[in-house]
Amino acid sequence: MPNEKLMTKTIDASELSFNDFKSIVINDYKMAFESRQASILGRREVLTGKAKFGIFGDGKEVPQLAMAKAFKNGDWRSGYYRDQTFAFATGIATIKEFFAQLYANPTEGADPFSGGRQMNCHFATKSVNEDGSWNDLTQIKNCSSDISPTGGQMARLVGLAYASKLFRQNKELDYLKHFSVNGNEVAFGTIGNASTSEGVFFEAINAAGVLQIPMAISIWDDNYGISVPAKYQTTKEDISEVLKGFQRNADQLGYEIYKVKGWDYPALCEVYEKAINVCRDEHVPVLIHVTELTQPQGHSTSGSHERYKSKDRLSWETEHDCILKMRSWMLDSAIATEEEIADVEKNAKVFVRNAQKEAWNEFLDSIKPEQKQVVDLIGGIAKHQPELAKIAANLASTADAQRREVFAAARKSIRLSAGFNSPERDELLAWYKQQAKFNYDRYNSKLHTNGKESPDMIAVVDAVYDEQSKMVDGREVLNACFNENFARDPRLVAFGEDLGNIGDVNQGFAGLQAKYGELRITDTGIREMTIIGQGIGLAMRGLKPIAEIQYLDYLIFALNVLSDDLASLSYRTKGIQKAPVIVRTRGHRLEGVWHSGSPISMILGSLRGIHLCVPRNMTQAAGMYNTLFRADEPAIVIECLNGYRLKEKLPNNAGDFTVPLGRAEVLEEGTDVTVISYGSSLRIVQEAAEELSLMGISVEIIDPQTLLPFDTTQVCVNSLAKTSKLLVVDEDVPGGASAYILQKVLEEQKGYFHLDGQPQTLTAKAHRPPFGSDGDYFSKPSVDDVIETIYQMMHDANPMKYPSIF
Repeated sequence: MPNEKLMTKTIDASELSFNDFKSIVINDYKMAFESRQASILGRREVLTGKAKFGIFGDGKEVPQLAMAKAFKNGDWRSGYYRDQTFAFATGIATIKEFFAQLYANPTEGADPFSGGRQMNCHFATKSVNEDGSWNDLTQIKNCSSDISPTGGQMARLVGLAYASKLFRQNKELDYLKHFSVNGNEVAFGTIGNASTSEGVFFEAINAAGVLQIPMAISIWDDNYGISVPAKYQTTKEDISEVLKGFQRNADQLGYEIYKVKGWDYPALCEVYEKAINVCRDEHVPVLIHVTELTQPQGHSTSGSHERYKSKDRLSWETEHDCILKMRSWMLDSAIATEEEIADVEKNAKVFVRNAQKEAWNEFLDSIKPEQKQVVDLIGGIAKHQPELAKIAANLASTADAQRREVFAAARKSIRLSAGFNSPERDELLAWYKQQAKFNYDRYNSKLHTNGKESPDMIAVVDAVYDEQSKMVDGREVLNACFNENFARDPRLVAFGEDLGNIGDVNQGFAGLQAKYGELRITDTGIREMTIIGQGIGLAMRGLKPIAEIQYLDYLIFALNVLSDDLASLSYRTKGIQKAPVIVRTRGHRLEGVWHSGSPISMILGSLRGIHLCVPRNMTQAAGMYNTLFRADEPAIVIECLNGYRLKEKLPNNAGDFTVPLGRAEVLEEGTDVTVISYGSSLRIVQEAAEELSLMGISVEIIDPQTLLPFDTTQVCVNSLAKTSKLLVVDEDVPGGASAYILQKVLEEQKGYFHLDGQPQTLTAKAHRPPFGSDGDYFSKPSVDDVIETIYQMMHDANPMKYPSIF
């Protein structure tokens, strides 16, 4: 059957008969050969135009078979786009599904890894159901969703392995039966030798060595990174030589490092069995450096490796092809005859070709009904407008029409018939509107999980105060919130620089490590990428991590991981995986270039798919945390750096009250001008409003509270309908977050129609803030700036009542 799953089996020489052993080896060879044929045929499909781009795992087949033998139910993979043989050998993917992904087929079930959203060889397994509920992850072979950026898989790998450590050592987690069996799971990572030059690789290797977690990293070494040979990539041209200092010994913890040739089937099976047993049983990270691999078709379909490899190298690669070497070993060892192997190869070619044809035909068949419908509908309109008949004829004659061609024809016909109303046109228009919903599901849905634990589904609980409620430092509100939630939910863990022993630099976690232990509240090294990756991996395995980035400015160090991996996870898997990480950080007003940043536009532009919370004080922050702790979607919470020691009233229900995401709040009502701001700048606006009131100007102040999502109940436009004037005050650069807010209010909420004057923005200067209070005053919006900007707006509207100041 074209969609058949045929998995590899372990080899236990003490129990197997020769015939059993022979059967396993021949089956492995069959899978390797089928995988190679899939690579060859896949490349052809791209070059003939049926697919847009292809990247394949040819040359890596045999070591991936050996790795698959050690991969058990409950284990996790965090790999890269060369691992197709491993996916076939573990049953994670079939060859037909491989081709469906190559064709970007969005039909339900065709590409079960990404719903047609990712290029081929980007695999994932189903962790969650449509409603967001978790599957039993101990009963399947788990694959975290692949991403294309080389090395990007390493950050999350740390977290996937770290989860096993927590499940084994924290007995409070024993009740989570669907996520772990005593922490026995290994996290398998794969990476190409050239990508070990990436900083995230070294950061992850170091983190795993410090943490002592069951992480098994395999390096596929074919001596090149696209056209660049190892001598330009790696010191000594050998990554395992570079990493020898990580090898553990009797006195020091570290790694077990193995080196094995990628064409030596029996040695590979032996090394993987030994390495993974150590990793699984002892919770020791292992590194397997697989050398002397080849890449027969070059890097991808975008070029030919004959352009940059010498004749001697190409000749060596032909001779050392891992499949050819395995074939020779089978013959030399009398495991199989030439006739038997030839028969396997012949059948494998037929099998792969049939799988490809079926995947292609199913892709086209999913579109043909739409194609016919549109041809017929346009033909109906053509009775009244004969010039449209050519559009219908062109579409009808397109043999392998794809959906974009169908919809382009429909839309053009709708445009050209705009002045000619008819029942036939109405029918085409109705069809188009109905199909738009289907296409949204196919191509645009699941930016967020939107399941039964969505933040939108969390009940709103007001903060409760009474006469005994104390005024405390803002940091104490956070501390009470964290304390109550850690007591309530053993899944919660927190980690970051200076978070554990001293309770973070602003004391939000003061005393909590001593109370809940180092496994739950943990210090880390200075390694922002893998702090975020640690959070992603833990969250994918059912825990509730708080990954702390000490200052908002330092979020840039982890932006690649946040953007490429976390923000796109739900979307790129069409909702079959989730990682509800809470990224805790602090920013806005303080002093200096590196501790006062508000790069909100950078976050808004790169992190869609992650909620962005910008609380104005610690009480609001605590309420947002309470919501997020009960929800299942990722978020960033930016605490106000200058607010930890400002006094706030401590709620009686510090761990229970919630602040809904996307719910803007009117802080002060007014009639003359609407001012929208967030975070620390709100205190500036509130202070300015006091002086403006003495000048007869009434200011309505709105705090959106979250920017992603933004004002879902349209508080802003309702205010604008009253005041007709709009000012956005923002600490980001000009045209940054302020432009985003304007787009939301003026365009999406249609606030433009309520204006009686030009909307204004008051932002920071284009540079980062200089050090010192004077630097802050002259580079970010001040009270004076707010007063004078609003006054000028009133002057422009009524110069007689508000004479010019300057």
